[in-house]
Amino acid sequence: MKIANKTITATRLVKDALAKAKEFADYNIFTFLNEEAALKKAAEIDAKIARGEDAGRLAGVPYALKDNFLTPEGETTASAHILQGLTAPITATAVKKLEAEGAIMIGRTNLDAFAHGSSTENSYFGPTLNSHDKERVAGGSSGGSAVAVALDIVEFATGTDTGGSIRQPASFNGVYGLKPTYGTISRYGVVAMASSLDCIGFFTKTPDDMNLLMEIASGQDPKDLTTLPDYYNESVIKPAKKIGAISDFDNDVVDAGIREALAKKIELLKSKGYEIVDLEMPTLKYALAAYYIIQPAEVASNLSRYDGVRYGFRSEKSDMLGDLYNNTRNEGFMAENKRRIMIGNFVLSSGFYDAYFLKAAKTRTLIVEEYAKAFSQCDFIITPVSPNPAFKLGEKVNDPVAMYLEDLMSVPLNLAGVPGLTVPAGTTEAGLPLGLQLVGPRRSDKSLIEFAKELI
Repeated sequence: MKIANKTITATRLVKDALAKAKEFADYNIFTFLNEEAALKKAAEIDAKIARGEDAGRLAGVPYALKDNFLTPEGETTASAHILQGLTAPITATAVKKLEAEGAIMIGRTNLDAFAHGSSTENSYFGPTLNSHDKERVAGGSSGGSAVAVALDIVEFATGTDTGGSIRQPASFNGVYGLKPTYGTISRYGVVAMASSLDCIGFFTKTPDDMNLLMEIASGQDPKDLTTLPDYYNESVIKPAKKIGAISDFDNDVVDAGIREALAKKIELLKSKGYEIVDLEMPTLKYALAAYYIIQPAEVASNLSRYDGVRYGFRSEKSDMLGDLYNNTRNEGFMAENKRRIMIGNFVLSSGFYDAYFLKAAKTRTLIVEEYAKAFSQCDFIITPVSPNPAFKLGEKVNDPVAMYLEDLMSVPLNLAGVPGLTVPAGTTEAGLPLGLQLVGPRRSDKSLIEFAKELI
């Protein structure tokens, strides 16, 4: 609005954002700063506005791009060694839509390599630091994007969410983070992790900003056959009356501060006239086990294409083709990437498919049905995002099971394909941000974002 009213220029905004990015360089947020192209685009937008032309709903707004979105600017590495050197020949559909409305990408943000992780410690470029405490993790996998918004470097940032990779870092850094209904935003041009679970979403400072981004980015894409028709812009906001609270999560697992924050928000909703419905969802306790069978299986399939032959990193230790594949993948993948490839190939292997993958798929169906049953009793659900606030750097990096347990409350949504929105919910006594998660039925995204304002 200030740009349209000519009280500030796009060039000024971009220069300020780039200066902040450099000021906070020690947080290790960005893998690439897009200075030259960003300033060029800002100048073009300023010229458009000077001529009285429409420069778009995001004219001159700087944003940060998670480094698994393909664009020609800089290398798209997904923070993985094996993709170093890749300059993308295409632009992701979501990026095209944002930039068609005048948004300006100032840099690519750090993530767990190939988005495999819950802390951004699995990045080839090293961990991103928490916006409130440099000794703690940013969350993951979209840690860089969350911190870029939390430190006010940019107004918004893109993310991907396969099992909580937007919602959990949003919670750890005190910003809003949305995982939309599966298929709402095109995944074309985004490095695949687990294709039946991956969702494109955003980090913002307000629900209204989130709504605007969703209006712009949602819609069907002929290049991604999993995308839905543009229900978002046709949605009528439905006021909520009943809010569900799940009784099945073990209170001993959830940090006391998060339980207190949840209780306070529930009391706030009661004071505003909402009816709180106690929900029993016993199948959710199996969601984490099902997720860490389905997701690695899809990871193993998606990562099989990286072999050092066509693009990215190639090992120099190889004389024979077989050695080229083996050495490139061994040197190029992080330990967590290898772990998921091995698990995935195991659960898909002959003799184990029925015992593991098929059972996980059946469990997924039960989880879908359980959410449908829950939403027949209430309009939305409120839960924790993660069992804990941001934990210390290095605390869980050598304990995969403890790290996976951080996804306990976020992965069910991806298995069911329903939307989830992280909302800030105060801080701990030590000043660490706390977030809660609002969950809605499929295609209720617009109403869910509007309802989030009730918790402010």
